[in-house]
Amino acid sequence: MPRKNGTFLVGLAIAGTIGALAYPVFYSYPHRNDATTAAAITGDTVNTQWGPLTPLDRELIVRVRLAGLWELPAGQQAMTKSSNPAVREAAQHLITGHNDLDKRARSVSQQLGVPIPNQPNAQQQGFLDQMTAASAADYDEVWANLLRQAHGNILPVIATVRNQTRNTLVRQLASDTNQTVLDHITILEKTGKIDFQKIAEKAAGPSASPTGPPPPSPGVVPPIAPAVEPTGNPVLSSKPSPPAPGTINTNRPEAPDPNKLAQGQ
Repeated sequence: MPRKNGTFLVGLAIAGTIGALAYPVFYSYPHRNDATTAAAITGDTVNTQWGPLTPLDRELIVRVRLAGLWELPAGQQAMTKSSNPAVREAAQHLITGHNDLDKRARSVSQQLGVPIPNQPNAQQQGFLDQMTAASAADYDEVWANLLRQAHGNILPVIATVRNQTRNTLVRQLASDTNQTVLDHITILEKTGKIDFQKIAEKAAGPSASPTGPPPPSPGVVPPIAPAVEPTGNPVLSSKPSPPAPGTINTNRPEAPDPNKLAQGQ
């Protein structure tokens, strides 16, 4: 009997040793991405009163600002260069939508201390140059396709931020931006000028996205950015950001005035 008990104890010890060695392997495999995920969430993230602010959150703010810096002028250009009623209607949506979104992005920028650009980036300026150089015969198609592609490129970013952000201001900006972008995509497609084959072929190509800005410095508020506004007082009938394509949301609250936010009002 003592011999059997000794054998049993030896076997138990061996089993325990194997289990101890195997546990890290079996545990670590389903959790192998935990460290990477944690780093992605916390890297260069700063805490604010509205929730953590990540690099991707900051990139969305910058991209909304950049969109207005070239798409609003593109809308105004089409109002003067195109005689196509559908293109001119789309141009109105661009002017109205980005005038509204720009104010929201500037307000969020002030509240969160995120610096934003005042000029389109090189790629966006290139888009404007292509529109300017287009012949009268090609203008509507060039204009509509450049804008449709740009709006499509930012949709995945908006969806990712809307899904992942823990910052309430950024979450609302993502929701507002999503509504406006879907409206613009829909109205651009209504022009009948979109080359969907080309859009699909370019979907995997480079976008106009800049790298995200660095984390804000504690106590440092970036200078107030000038507004992106239409010039010449164009007569506009569209409203910003419908809740669904083809309908207009007239109940959206007015965005905070970034100038008052900069003054601490």
